[in-house]
Order: sequence, then structure tokens, then C-alpha cells
Amino acid sequence: MQSALVLGAGVMGLSAAWALSRAGWSVRVVDQDPVPNPRGSSVDDHRLIRHAYGAATGYMRMIDPAFAAWDLLFAEAGERPYVPTGVLALANGPGGWLAESRAALRGDGHAVTELDAATVAARHPFLMPDGIAAAFHLPSGGVLLARRIVELLARRLAARGIDIRRGQAIAVDPAHGAVTLADGVRLQADLLVFAAGPWAPRLVPGLAARVRPTRQIIVRLAPPPEHEAAWQSAPMLLDLAGDGGFYAVPPVAGTPLKIGDHRFAPTTDPDAPREATAAEAAEILGLARHRIRDLESYRVISAAACYYDVEAEERFVVERLGERAFVMSGFSGHGFKFGALLGLALARAAGDPALAPGLAGWAAGATPPPPGLLADLEQEQAA
Repeated sequence: MQSALVLGAGVMGLSAAWALSRAGWSVRVVDQDPVPNPRGSSVDDHRLIRHAYGAATGYMRMIDPAFAAWDLLFAEAGERPYVPTGVLALANGPGGWLAESRAALRGDGHAVTELDAATVAARHPFLMPDGIAAAFHLPSGGVLLARRIVELLARRLAARGIDIRRGQAIAVDPAHGAVTLADGVRLQADLLVFAAGPWAPRLVPGLAARVRPTRQIIVRLAPPPEHEAAWQSAPMLLDLAGDGGFYAVPPVAGTPLKIGDHRFAPTTDPDAPREATAAEAAEILGLARHRIRDLESYRVISAAACYYDVEAEERFVVERLGERAFVMSGFSGHGFKFGALLGLALARAAGDPALAPGLAGWAAGATPPPPGLLADLEQEQAA
């Protein structure tokens, strides 16, 4: 049996370990922190999954197989930590991301309903209509309960007898499939998978020139009683502006309402504190003040920093490093939704080197998947 060593136990590392185990590999996982890692990009209440993707049709077309991959994992685990909400997208001007999304979605046959500002406010009384130049509703899409999914994956690995070892990598040797830990232990396997999130550019040769860590702020809120019920049944909200805008995740399955920023922050240190400053939280609230009615009456539950690994064009880096290693990086804030799918695809490419070049282009949203890359899902659908 071939062996695999996965460095990083966020959603990508755990998904890769799960998929490699399903494919018959003997797998070990290493992470510098407990699992779920409280400092990990994957460990939050929610992540969004949606077909609306601007002009990035490659990623739009990856959403259906992403849903299928999650269904495969959820069926195996016997639970479904996902809440469908649909999507409400707003823009303060013509063109841009919203118009590109609308055109791409309609081109692929998705049901998109255009809305005017008055209709948006009538349907969602917690929103103010001022400045809405364009809007649409998309019934597909929803909230992946991220923390619960990471916990689920860790349990599935334990059930498969996969060890998750605590340890900090200080040196890597992709050519020999080896990692040296801070305690001096050297681990080696037939296959090494780097999935270390914002820490990966420190370790993987050449990656720092392509991927950088950024600090993103999220704010968790409790709506006032008069808006609570409307928020609980609300779609995810993407309020887009020329300078970035904000997104809002409705309070589903006992989680709080969350708002965050579409812009990427400057490069930063992923070991910096996770607590957000009052000024950082106020800046995020300022982005939403023009849109969320009575925002001053919302209670701030908490604010936190999340560290992402960002590629310059927001394209995922899932590539071979020589013959014995793969890197999974550059997932920004939108990679989580593809965790199970990318894990399955990587396991297929690890078993068939001819698939690896096609994996890289497909994961970057540039090319269709090569035949056989998504065989796990095709077999499941045929069963």
C-alpha cells in the first residue's frame, strides 16, 4: 500500500486525506495546532457555496460537482451540515461582477430573477433600497457549516484509522516526500501533500512568489427583535460596490449573522493575533451601514480576523511538485466550497500521473476536467 503524508488539517488537507484513504492510500496528517485548528482559515461558523461567480465560468461550472462531492462525504458521515438559502446579489451600478454573473448563469441555464430596489426592500425589510442599481435572486446556493464540516472530516479520518499528528513543519523536501518537524522528527511518505493554508508560502519552494497571506475581518451580529425572523429566512447577501462592498451570511442553524469584506487586505503574518481591533470591526460595519436598516441597533457579538492564502488572480494552485508531492494553495475566501471536490480530484491525480497537468488547469478555473479526474462522482451517479 502506498503512503501519503498530508501537511495541514484545514478543509483542504482533511479532504485530501479522506479522498486518498478512499482511494487505498495509507495516510497520515500533520498540523501545528489542534484539530479543528482555532487559527485555521477553515474554522468558522460558515462558508458560502453558490453558482454566481462573475465571469469565472470555470468555477461556476465546478459548483455542481462540488455539491456532489459534499453529498458523497455527507452520506458517508450520516449528517448534512449544509443549509440552503439562495443568493441575493446587489450592485450600486451597471456592469461589473453582478452583470457578469447574470450573463454567465443565464448562459448555462440557471434560473436568475432580476429585482428592482423596491422589490428587494419589500421582500427583505431589514435592507434599505437606496443606491441599488441592479439586483438578482438565485434560488440555488447556501451555507456550508464550516466548523462542523471540519469536525466531521476529522471524525471520518479517525474512523478510517488515520492519525492526525501535532507538529510544526520547519523544513520540507518535496523530492523525497519528507517533512522535518520542530522536534527534529523527519516524516516521509510516497506522496507529500502541502495544504498548509496561509503558512504554505513559508514552506513550499517558489510559492511565496505566487501566493500571499492576508488578514480578513468578520463581524458577528445579533439582529434586533424586529428583524430577527426576516434574517433567519434570508438568502446570503452579496452587496457589491466599486470599492468591494460586503457580504452577509444569515443566522442559520444556530449560528450568528456574519458580515465581512470583499476586499483583500495587505500581505500579513499568519501567526498574528486572531482578535480584531475595534477599528477593524467598525470599518466592516461601515461598509454595511448604507444597506442594513437600523444597523446601529444590532448587537456586536464578536469580531475576528481570518487569514487567507491569496493568489494574485484568485485562482487555486493545485499542482504537482516533482514526482512525490502536490501543493494545494491560493484558496482565498472561496476555496472551502470546493474542499471535498478538490480532495477527490487530487487523489485521482495522485493515482494516475497523466491526470496531474489537467488537474492544475481545472483547479485554476481555466480548463474543463480531464476525463477520469471526477471518476468518483461519475461512479456514484451511475450507481
